[in-house]
Amino acid sequence: MNEAIRIMITGGTFDKDYDPLSQTLTFRHTHLPEILSSVRITIPVEVEINQLTDSLDMDDSQRNRVVDACAASPESRIIVTHGTDTMTVTAEWIAERELDKVICVTGAMVPYSVAGSDAVFNLGAAFTAVQVMPRGVYVVMNGRVFPAGTVVKNRETGEFQSP
Repeated sequence: MNEAIRIMITGGTFDKDYDPLSQTLTFRHTHLPEILSSVRITIPVEVEINQLTDSLDMDDSQRNRVVDACAASPESRIIVTHGTDTMTVTAEWIAERELDKVICVTGAMVPYSVAGSDAVFNLGAAFTAVQVMPRGVYVVMNGRVFPAGTVVKNRETGEFQSP
């Protein structure tokens, strides 16, 4: 496959850093260039920072910005990094547009910058899924691929599952 894959960054835990002064997780920048370099991706990739927002703080206008950017993207294969708390909602919003694209929404329960993060694993799973799945919108988490609208986050276990 020579077609580029677009990675659309929206924020979420994936890109948060621990700030020792405030003892909180905050956004400084995206970690995607560093991750892509370290995992030796050989597929052409276009990285777009759409926003750096905690998904609990994402409002309808910000969610629409994600949907509109997916529609406007020249690439037909898109990975959206997103906060896990509302990624299923955004995936459903994108799916409602019925775009002729493969779009995988992924994130992390633990920030990339923290030991034991699932960010790289989930991103790798999304890279595979976006290349092999048929047109549609998917949530890719915990080594699984769920069509949009068929997945919930189990807040007690921290896992994504079918309802």
